[in-house]
Amino acid sequence: MVSRMFRMETEVDKERRDLLRARLRDTNTAASPVLAALRGTPDERESPLHVWMLDESGELAGGLVGHTWTTWLHVAFLWVDGRHRGAGLGSRLLAEAERTAREERGCVSARLETWDFQAPDFYRRQGYEVVCVIPDYPPGITEFTLTKRLT
Repeated sequence: MVSRMFRMETEVDKERRDLLRARLRDTNTAASPVLAALRGTPDERESPLHVWMLDESGELAGGLVGHTWTTWLHVAFLWVDGRHRGAGLGSRLLAEAERTAREERGCVSARLETWDFQAPDFYRRQGYEVVCVIPDYPPGITEFTLTKRLT
């Protein structure tokens, strides 16, 4: 039996993070024909997708920040100012992001995460289905992952 000594460190190190990311990417590419086929194609990288709603004075009334990758839209943030909630802005923002992802980027599915006090029912009304529930993340709150077919 060979005994080896290792030193563990816990500091934030961007250089090591980037090296780790590259090595994990290489390992994943070697293990997955799907990921290997993406290497070197436009679908290999995430493409930002942002949609904004401005009020009559040009102030931010709402917005959606996400990205597309391969054939998926990932909605990271969707927010509507409290003064404008109930006016359909959230639905319009989401619909435009889905349209852009589907028609301009060839996406066939969308995904997002939301907490129980945010908007799981809103997303269900937009055709999203819950695929994952994580209770107590963070403690006292439930996180939902939802997906939707865009075709």
